[in-house]
Order: sequence, then C-alpha cells, then structure tokens
Amino acid sequence: MRGQTAIAGLGITEMGKVYGRNVTDFAGDAIALALDDAGLEKSDVDGLLMNANHSPEMAPMLQLSLGLEDLTLISAMNGYGSSAGTMLQYAAHAIATGQAGVVACVYADAPLSQGGSISQSSYSGRGIGSDTGFASLRFAYGDYGPANTSYALACRRHMHLYGTTHDQLGTIAVGQREWAQLNPRAQMHGKPMTLADYHDSRWVVEPLHLFDCCLVSNGAVAVIVTSAERARELRQPPVYLLGFGQAAPGDNRRAEREPAVHTGARRSGELALRMADVALEEIDVLELYDCYTYTVLVTLEDYGFCEKGEGGAFVEDGKLGPGGSLPTNTGGGQLSSFYMWGFTPLSEGVIQARGQGRERQVPNHDLVLVSGNGGTLNWHSTTVLGAAR
Repeated sequence: MRGQTAIAGLGITEMGKVYGRNVTDFAGDAIALALDDAGLEKSDVDGLLMNANHSPEMAPMLQLSLGLEDLTLISAMNGYGSSAGTMLQYAAHAIATGQAGVVACVYADAPLSQGGSISQSSYSGRGIGSDTGFASLRFAYGDYGPANTSYALACRRHMHLYGTTHDQLGTIAVGQREWAQLNPRAQMHGKPMTLADYHDSRWVVEPLHLFDCCLVSNGAVAVIVTSAERARELRQPPVYLLGFGQAAPGDNRRAEREPAVHTGARRSGELALRMADVALEEIDVLELYDCYTYTVLVTLEDYGFCEKGEGGAFVEDGKLGPGGSLPTNTGGGQLSSFYMWGFTPLSEGVIQARGQGRERQVPNHDLVLVSGNGGTLNWHSTTVLGAAR
C-alpha cells in the first residue's frame, strides 16, 4: 500500500463561531472546496466516507443531500477522533483494489449555537442519572459532563507516577498558541498567550486548566483521495499515503492496566512506521491529536520520542513550538486553531507536506506523522504522509 494513493484535494471551511449554517451546509462546502483544490468535479467522486459523530446528518443520507450520484463506495465511520486515519486507510484500500477512483472523506459539525454555551453543545457528555446500577456510582465522584473528567483522571495519574508539572503542560499550550499566531485560519489567531496566562486560566476539572482543553468549533474539513498516478496530474502537489496503523487497547477496568497512561498510540505508530518503511528519527513534522495538552505529552511518549514518564521533561524546553527541534501541531492544533476531531491534525499535515504553510511552514517537511485519538485514549490511528512517493 505504500505510496499507491495520495491526498489530492483539501477543503477547510470557515471555523469557530459560524452561525446560521447546518452540518450538511458545512460538509457540502468542504467537499466543494476540496474538489476545486484538486481540480476535480463533483461527477468525478465515486466514494464518500463520512466521519459519523454526534450529528445525525453525518450518515449515508448525506449523499442525497449533496447530490452525489453513482457511488461505488459509501460509509459513515466512527472511531471518534481516530476516524480520520481509519477513513484514509479504508479509502486507500478501496482505490488500490479498484473499488473506487476518487474518494471524498469529510468531517462536519455545528455544536455551537448563537447565545448558547459549550455546556449546552453536543459535547456536553454524560448527564447525572444517565446510567443506572453500578455504572451510576461514577456520578457520586463527580464523573459527569464532557470528557474532561476522564482526561483529568488520566493526567493526574501521570503526574502522580512521574512528577509531570503544570509548567510542562503549559509549555505545550503556549507553543501551540505561538503556532496559531502564524495561522490566519486559527480561532486564536491574534490572541497570544504566555505561561502566566495559562496558569491564570480557570480550572475546568483539576488538574486541567481552561487552556489545557481544546476549542469547540462549527465547520468542516474534507480531503480527496485518489491514486498516486492520478494525483500527479491534478492541480496540487500530491501528499502520498505511506503508512497506516490502528490500535484499540480496550479498557476493561482491570486494576493492573492503565490504558490512559500506556496508550494504543505505541502500537498504531509502530504499524504505520513499518508500513511506510521509515524510522521515527526521520519524521520532520508532527501533527498530534490534542484534545488536551496531556494527549500530546502521552502520545509523544508512546510513539517513542522519549521514555514513558519523561514527556514533561522532554517538552519543557519548547522544542514543539516555532523554531523548535520537533515542530508539532504547526497550525495551532485543536487547542488554538480549531476542533474537527482527527481532521484538524490531518488538514495541517497536508498543508505542511505540500509546503504551503506560508509563515508557519516548516523547512523540512518530507515526512509528516499524523495521529488520531478517540474516547479517553481508547482508539488510536497513525498516518505517515509523504511529500514524495
């Protein structure tokens, strides 16, 4: 599969507090932008993969709403934030085996409403009383609402085991905000942040500050996948799909396992790098799923950039930010750019691999590693993108 397929088109809508549009509107715009980016027509599309999410619109009926005809591949897929990598893998196999020729992969959502709050959005999570029996005991300990509580527990465990500090987590947040200042699309563009600002931000769920947590966005991202040969004839530089990996370690709540400290990122990374036939040291740019600062830190450890427990010390010199030795989440990521599940790191990975990052462009960008994460670090995907086949 290495290099047989490529991303030929990328479409990103306006992001953030964009009101008056539904999920179908955003999805249609993103696909249209991606097709125009590639120099293709709607009639060229014979495959549609949707990242199913909280919106009922992200389902096979989307094909009819968008007026796509004569498809030979269609599916609504959901591995939560790991879905983008899984969708690329599925699209690549379909193209390589002749089941489809041009596959549109799309994520769209509109959880924000004018005058509403994030707590009222589709990410409001588990409500008190929504579980019964033993499953309801978690509410007595405050485990309800958005996913913040589960990630807070994981982060606190890492701090307890390894001495990870808020200064170290804050360095991740500040570095990504610095990248966002170089990205006009970023929701936090024009809003710089210092480490003091990070510490002063309110608690969401201890030990997570507000700036440890990702944004919430209305919008959509789409990519067009086709064969490597066809991609080379189209409008944009091809971004080759070199390697894929998935891993779902499962969480059976057994005391001897810590799936939020030792995550599936390790296995998915090993699989993707092996398929791409590249070493970790050869990776030029990292685009890591960053629903929380802790997610970045633990993913770096599990990919093998440092030993388990050394992630805090590894990042504290600012190496992930602009000018650092390991450029990571170069558009600002989900913490400071926009939140489109796994399509946030994927979209920036495509931009960097093409060399189209403008002010934030990383000079060396031959190999880009993109991660995805779903649930509370339950499902993982890794994709290696290449500027060359």
